[in-house]
Amino acid sequence: MAYDKFEILTSTAVPLPIENVDTDQIIPARFLKATERIGFGDNLFRDWRYNNNDSPKTDFVLNDSTYSGKILVGGRNFGSGSSREHAAWAVYDYGFRCVISSFFADIFKGNCLNIGVLPVQVSADFSNKLFSEIEKDPKTVIEVNLQEQTVTLLATGEKESFDINGYKKDNMLNGFDDIDYLMNVKSDIVEFAKSTPL
Repeated sequence: MAYDKFEILTSTAVPLPIENVDTDQIIPARFLKATERIGFGDNLFRDWRYNNNDSPKTDFVLNDSTYSGKILVGGRNFGSGSSREHAAWAVYDYGFRCVISSFFADIFKGNCLNIGVLPVQVSADFSNKLFSEIEKDPKTVIEVNLQEQTVTLLATGEKESFDINGYKKDNMLNGFDDIDYLMNVKSDIVEFAKSTPL
């Protein structure tokens, strides 16, 4: 499934300074029946967002209109637990295009990269700086530049670099998933097959 190209994202952010957020908290297992990548955003952090009677929990950040944006800043070890790709689907479907954390679970990180959510791993110090600035001013704007591989607090100019696999970076810049990439190089594959003896 193709998704929007990711080049430079400039946005306010939603802070979630909780460590060890696992995939069952991101999207509870009872919502994994669907096979398409739509509708999962409604149940992102379902048990933290809603009471048993489906009324919103006013003390949870996604229900606080003070915070908004396409960037989620999470605590250390974000996306741990089971390997369910639905967790990344829920993050994307809710509207986030980037998650920043000081550490990600590898499988969750890979699942995000496969669908157009950029997981940006920064140092613990820079993560704490982001949380501090957002707490002081919820309108704090963050720039995530994929080409340059930097995260910048625009108000202060403070920035940090992040790492990303070159293949996944290229795919995100072009809005490709793995199938889109193969289709894009189909002619090269065909030519190679013709010129290569069995």
